[in-house]
Amino acid sequence: MTPPTAPDPTAAPGGPAPVVGGVVGVGEAARHDRAERHDRWLRTLLPERAGVALVAVGGLGRRQCAPHGDLDLVLVHTGVSGVDDLAASIWYPIWDARVRLDHSVRTVGEALSVALDDVKVSLGLLDARYVAGDRGVADELVRTAADQWRRTALRQLPALREVTESRWQTHGELAFLLEGDLKEAAGGLRDVGILRGIATAGLTDALRPAVRAAHLRLLDTRDALHQQVGRRVDRLLAQERAGVARLLDLDDGDALLRRVAGDARTVSHALDDAWRAADRLRVRRRRGTDGRPARRPVARDVVEHDGELVLARTAIGPRPDPVLSLRVAAASATTRLPIARATCEWLAAYCPPLPSPWPAEARAALVTLLGAGPGLVAAWETCDRYGLVDAWLPEWPRLRSLPQHNPVHRYTVDRHLVQAAAEASRFAREVDRPDLLLLGAFLHDIGKGLPGEGVDAPADHSVLGVPLAEAVATRVGLPPAEVALIGTLVRLHLLLPDVATRRDLDDPVTITRVAEAVGDVATLDLLHALVRADAAATGPAAWSDWKGRLVAGLVGRVRTALDTGALPAPPAPDPALLAEPLPVVHLTADTVAVAAADRRGLLATVAGCLALHRLEVVAADAATVDGRALVTCRVQPRYGLPPDPVALAADLRRAVVGDVSVIQRLRGRALAARTGGAAPRVVWHRDAATDAVVLELRAADAAGLLYRVTSALDAAGVEVRAARISTLGGDVVDAFYLVGAGPDDDVRTHLEATVLAAV
Repeated sequence: MTPPTAPDPTAAPGGPAPVVGGVVGVGEAARHDRAERHDRWLRTLLPERAGVALVAVGGLGRRQCAPHGDLDLVLVHTGVSGVDDLAASIWYPIWDARVRLDHSVRTVGEALSVALDDVKVSLGLLDARYVAGDRGVADELVRTAADQWRRTALRQLPALREVTESRWQTHGELAFLLEGDLKEAAGGLRDVGILRGIATAGLTDALRPAVRAAHLRLLDTRDALHQQVGRRVDRLLAQERAGVARLLDLDDGDALLRRVAGDARTVSHALDDAWRAADRLRVRRRRGTDGRPARRPVARDVVEHDGELVLARTAIGPRPDPVLSLRVAAASATTRLPIARATCEWLAAYCPPLPSPWPAEARAALVTLLGAGPGLVAAWETCDRYGLVDAWLPEWPRLRSLPQHNPVHRYTVDRHLVQAAAEASRFAREVDRPDLLLLGAFLHDIGKGLPGEGVDAPADHSVLGVPLAEAVATRVGLPPAEVALIGTLVRLHLLLPDVATRRDLDDPVTITRVAEAVGDVATLDLLHALVRADAAATGPAAWSDWKGRLVAGLVGRVRTALDTGALPAPPAPDPALLAEPLPVVHLTADTVAVAAADRRGLLATVAGCLALHRLEVVAADAATVDGRALVTCRVQPRYGLPPDPVALAADLRRAVVGDVSVIQRLRGRALAARTGGAAPRVVWHRDAATDAVVLELRAADAAGLLYRVTSALDAAGVEVRAARISTLGGDVVDAFYLVGAGPDDDVRTHLEATVLAAV
């Protein structure tokens, strides 16, 4: 019979079951209900016949059917005739019902043979469950597949691990993704299946209660996602988070992300443990019965045993050392050896809290841990899983799995802080106080997630985080002067990149302001190292060679000012721009320089022409020398390959002399680029430049934005001598240096309206 093609949640018990999607609902009971309805329907598709059975694998085999999941079925037989026609009579009604189907037809021997060659098939057969037909055939497959897996799992797991790590490379880590795949990403549902297989093989107790609870919550999240979207989907997109959170009775999308992140971390950590258990067993079998694991001291009270770190026997007593957990963590990070689970559990249960302030030994262990580089992340994650970090830092639970909604960030706040400390270790030799660099990197974003924190808030996270960072520094035992320096690093950790990308570095006022804020060269060096560590921990979009050169140039100028008091002299124009016949166009890999007859609007014209050729302006300077208007722009391709330099130069020459065809193309592109989005803002900075007032525009990024704004300012009679363009994900912060004294309130209001209208 053909099943109904529309959902039928009111179908009578025993009657035709609705297809996938017919039973909505979140939770284990709803999943079992869906599985039961599918079973009843599928039994009607297979007539009674000896030697043939219909077996479910995948979600239906586990009775974990999502509202819009697919069906994984195997028609198992003993070699009877006519099985292909029989299979077609089952598959076609399922396809007619528009249900996604993964199917196969095999004998028991064929299925076992395929499983030996394909570890994913071998793992999938562990979910096999009888649905209809000859139960004896199905039971034979279930029994023999499980027996074969137990015999071969240890040698099949390396291949499974290779496939799994390839999947992780493609889908990333669910715990740290704003839009992660609940099934395929690391820590997702697919990894729970691997844990189930390892547990079935008897290699370790991979499915501990915490893992089972995390698995159920991830299944609930996928159920809610299917119900919210109305179709099969595993990626939790931003626009679906609020609806999914409501279905799960969570406060908001952030609460959902934090729950998913915590569950994914639980699964990932359990899988890491399981891989290690399998590796140890494989090594022991190769070693034979006579070989015993050696114990090797690696730090005070810490020894390596069978590839893991455990406590020395002398460390276990009625009064454990409060610093013991930090010493074990530091040893794990520096040796890159994992901490044994039993050791973590013992430390969590019996290690007493640290006194306040910390003793010098504890502070040294923390610095060693933070300075371990790549080994820090894994060691910290292990300690966090067992609650050790909460005992060290009471502030940590607020930061754990806290999402960051700026797409530039690839990690949650807590992981970003740990990653920043790991990255900072690369710059430890460039500063006088590497210990303060590590602690400053670890604490620089501690103010995120507090009430009032945000782009438009009166105080951003840099300011809000200062008292929190200083409290941590005081607790770990730093003297007052060093506590104050940690607060300075937190407060100023965005100063160098913000100034380098938004201000004129040749303006003496810019250098003076930064020098006054920083105070001394030692702090400047710490901030420079912190900026690079922060960017590396944020993601590839947070840094570029161009940005690195800007920051380094700013640091060099400020260092000179702090050392000698000398400020930068105004840059001399390129002599070629002053000598060659007009118009002059000079192009390099990242610079466009133009000279033309003096006229208003030249900067806007050049910016528009560059936008036509898909070039993004990151800095622009305009000047007039001996009757010539000079415009120099630093550029980078907006996307794709750089433009054809011959075509670009030709368009620039025509545009700056007023060629009507080019001007019309510029205006047409500007109109086409106007889009909606969040409301833009204008912020004024009256004392940020020597001879100008700075108008700062914060808006959504768009091609041709610089052309539209500079054209509007030119039409308003304002001369722009420089522009600095800073792109932050999908937003920009553009600073325009307007020549002359600061406008009065009426003029300022008019200019704001003009710029916002252009945006």
